[in-house]
Amino acid sequence: MGQDERGELIVGLDIGTTKICAVVGEVRAGQVDVIGVGIHPSDGMRRGVVVNIESTVESISGAVKDAEKMAGCEISSVFVGIAGSHIKGFNSRGLVPIRHQDINQDDIDQVIDAASAVHIPTDQEILHVIPQEFMVDDQDGIQYPFGMTGVRLEANVHIVTGQVAAVQNIIKCCNRAGLEVCDVVLESIASAEAVLTKEEMELGIGLLDIGGGTSDLAIFSEGNIRHTFVLGLGGHNLTSDLSIGLRTPQKEAELLKEKYGSALASMIDVDQAIDVPSVGGRPPRRLSRRVMGEIIEPRVEEMLSLVKQQLDDSTYGCVINAGLVLTGGTSLLANMVDLAEQIFDVPVRVGYPQVVGGMTDMVSTPQFATGLGLIFFGMKNESTRRFTEDQKGLLGRVAGRMRDWFASAF
Repeated sequence: MGQDERGELIVGLDIGTTKICAVVGEVRAGQVDVIGVGIHPSDGMRRGVVVNIESTVESISGAVKDAEKMAGCEISSVFVGIAGSHIKGFNSRGLVPIRHQDINQDDIDQVIDAASAVHIPTDQEILHVIPQEFMVDDQDGIQYPFGMTGVRLEANVHIVTGQVAAVQNIIKCCNRAGLEVCDVVLESIASAEAVLTKEEMELGIGLLDIGGGTSDLAIFSEGNIRHTFVLGLGGHNLTSDLSIGLRTPQKEAELLKEKYGSALASMIDVDQAIDVPSVGGRPPRRLSRRVMGEIIEPRVEEMLSLVKQQLDDSTYGCVINAGLVLTGGTSLLANMVDLAEQIFDVPVRVGYPQVVGGMTDMVSTPQFATGLGLIFFGMKNESTRRFTEDQKGLLGRVAGRMRDWFASAF
């Protein structure tokens, strides 16, 4: 296929604690074909935050080069996912008078700006301002008030902020890898684009994206996001616990977790044995597989219980009528759904990305939910934004994104 025959290319870059994943999507008539994937071990990240610039740049370059080779194209710009315990989410409200009888786009922009005019710490910057609903005079529950008549316009929005240094360091790593950053997107918001249905988001659903370094929660209800939360624990903590408890190298612990791990020790046959590699040249040891479950289960229970406690404290636990969706690599741990249902007392399923064209078999797993979700996010935000490591303040970019969302949704 010649380059002039190719559809629009959108690239999602999931920079995780354990792996970096680049996914290339070709968009034609609103449909996505995945034409390239690159995965590289993540060196230089810890709990979603850059701790070594050079190592992270090298890992990004490795993933992107593999994706370029598979897709037969050159990648110059990406939509990047971000996580980390520095991410904060909260709701805000704004009100403006309607200058003319009918509401126009300027009125909508102004009320969103008014809702965004909140005090945040100097070390934080706004990543997302997501409209939840509008009110015109005494009428609430309005999704898009354009053209309506009234004298007072109000808006409820959800604001997501991130630490300036953490955001800038991710941008810096991408720039040094030769990439322009189109947007920085909270990973749970990106994953939601890939694994949730409109019906679930309308009824009320929780999305828990369990990555290597963080667990990202997003609550949706009545079609809009209501709450976000990032817990600084993830699958890497399970691997570390196994490495210490079994006295085996981290790499071997990760392989054992993927092959034999279980979130419920009681579901493992006590007579089933596994070979555990040792350190220092010692021979492998034969251990009961249930020992692994007894190490993993308390940590998984702790992680899920902390998320449940935060959900209860936020008062949004009562709105997840459709239950909870788990995604990310750790969601594939055996019996993870069973333990989550016990703790959250709601129906739970594993979130597999919605069907796309191209390399469907390769990417239809929870590990690719964020990468694919970034592509879907990019489809809804088509304006060509570029920003670099020295660009300060993203509020203007956020305001532009709001107009894109309205244009695509209505």
